[in-house]
Amino acid sequence: MTAPGDHDQPPALVIAAGNPSAEEIAAVVTVLSARLAQADRAAGVGETARYGWSARSRMLREPTARSPGGWRASALPR
Repeated sequence: MTAPGDHDQPPALVIAAGNPSAEEIAAVVTVLSARLAQADRAAGVGETARYGWSARSRMLREPTARSPGGWRASALPR
């Protein structure tokens, strides 16, 4: 089903010859999408800067030492 404004733009994919099945068209679209995503990653498109302060690994704590009272020390700030 098409929306009312969809006829203003040319189709994104045109089958020039043959009569491909829906599965074959889906396979072509999947391969083209993967290649486009790979090209974007190679060009650095869509990458954002990641800073250490926002890293989720900072929320992880190092393991506590096994010792008498070690469980109590685990609640103390480091």
